[in-house]
Amino acid sequence: MVPLDQYNPPQSEAKTCSRSAAESDQPLYGCHTHTGRDLIRSTWVQFNAATISVFQEPSNKRVRPLAKVSSLVNLMSPSKNGAVRRFGQTIQSMSLRGDNKSPATSLRAGSKAAGPTPTKRRNSTLWSETLDVHQKSTFSAKEIKRQEAIYELFRGEQDLIEDLQLARKAYHDPMLKLAIMTEEELAHIFGDLDAYIPLHEYLLMKLTEGTGPDGTISQIGHIVIDWLPGLNAYKNYCSNQLAAKALLDQKKQDKRVQDFLQRCLESPFSRKLDLWSFLDIPRSRLVKYPLLLREILRHTPPDHPDGTKLERAITIIQEILSDINVRKGESECQYYIDKLEFLDEKQRDPLLDKCKTLLCHGELRTKSGSRLHVFLFSELLVLTRPVTRNDRSCFQVYRQPIPVRDLSLEDLQDGEIRMGGSFRGAFTNGEKAKNVFRVSSVDPSSGQSHTLNVSDVYHKQQWLNCLRTAMAQQQGAATGAQQELSTSAKQHSSSSLAKICCDGEGDENCPHVSSPKLRAQTLSKTRLDQKLQGSQKREETGV
Repeated sequence: MVPLDQYNPPQSEAKTCSRSAAESDQPLYGCHTHTGRDLIRSTWVQFNAATISVFQEPSNKRVRPLAKVSSLVNLMSPSKNGAVRRFGQTIQSMSLRGDNKSPATSLRAGSKAAGPTPTKRRNSTLWSETLDVHQKSTFSAKEIKRQEAIYELFRGEQDLIEDLQLARKAYHDPMLKLAIMTEEELAHIFGDLDAYIPLHEYLLMKLTEGTGPDGTISQIGHIVIDWLPGLNAYKNYCSNQLAAKALLDQKKQDKRVQDFLQRCLESPFSRKLDLWSFLDIPRSRLVKYPLLLREILRHTPPDHPDGTKLERAITIIQEILSDINVRKGESECQYYIDKLEFLDEKQRDPLLDKCKTLLCHGELRTKSGSRLHVFLFSELLVLTRPVTRNDRSCFQVYRQPIPVRDLSLEDLQDGEIRMGGSFRGAFTNGEKAKNVFRVSSVDPSSGQSHTLNVSDVYHKQQWLNCLRTAMAQQQGAATGAQQELSTSAKQHSSSSLAKICCDGEGDENCPHVSSPKLRAQTLSKTRLDQKLQGSQKREETGV
């Protein structure tokens, strides 16, 4: 605001006063057409404003014209008070709703630029929200919950199809066209996505055909039973996931791949999900099918025709998932077996070819502080050291693998032993170890004993449970084999004794048996008793 004694009206104002007071930024008394009363009133206003400005702030401070203020929050001075700041932000969000400008344009100069484009969000509409008030009143609460569960299955299929198509169009095809990866590498990572999209589109088509005019699906059991066997196509996809993930992680070291995936991650279509999240969606969808079917069954009346069919469908999907898990476990087991590197061919135990399951694996530390990667297969415990050969990660076998049947496990208490290598022990007394257990071989020829340290209590308990389970399975298998051998020996001995007795009785036409023959029978029976006693003794001792 300019003081009264310093004001000089422009020449254009002296000539014309066609502008109104609201349109002009100059004082009112600069216009010759105003009356004397208006001139005095405007002069008094300017004089008071100038007087106040002297006490509040210097007169040369720049003042934002009111016409340029697009938000009430800009009239408020910055405040450190959180409540005032939040109030100002609320005013800013509410101001000038009729303006066509975006809220970002109302920020003052020097403020931060507008943020990135918001991520795409999935539609979370419920089935009941698609009905009007009159339609909704015609259904019972239980029927509405049942239709909601069916609708969740329907919407989940739509989302899965969208994600599979996105993985193909936004990731696979551009990387192939830009030669970021070879066609063989992409086929190994993505699998046969084109074969899975029609599978789920078929289910959507059947559900749409089964929808009535009122928007409900009366029966879904027969549709699901006919469709579920097609999920066996995921056996190869799920069993290949471990190798696909390893290849993708390896390719991420390439700057071109890394830059492409980062750009996709920052794009709105990704929903802040990386590529592997999209590739893992089919597996996570598979494990949801039993839950979805159980939810539909839970809201299905007992006398509904879908009751028994849904129970059958749940059994089918559980069998399919069990087969997929077996295939996935065998594939994972073989993947790590192929990565084992033996310093000596004698280290390769013949039991390794019989291993079909990897029960547990992870990084542990020895008593000296060395890092080992330990694998617990169904038949062997293998201690390795991670190494890299020609940009390929592998695991060098540390010691001779220990058969699970020869394992001895000891759970050590915290502070019972001290950890630390020879170099560290030269300066300190060692650290009291926590989360430690010991594995050793009962075979005296092996003479192995390893004290292993785990990162936390949870992983220690997981290792102990897996080791005990594997040892119990081996002992149970050994006991079953011994019992079968003992039963077979008893049956063989009984048949031999019956044959001997039959030979002793003879036939009517046979001559009378002499005394040496009787003695031979007695000796044979004595030897048989000794064999039976020896077999029973071995069974009791567990040899």
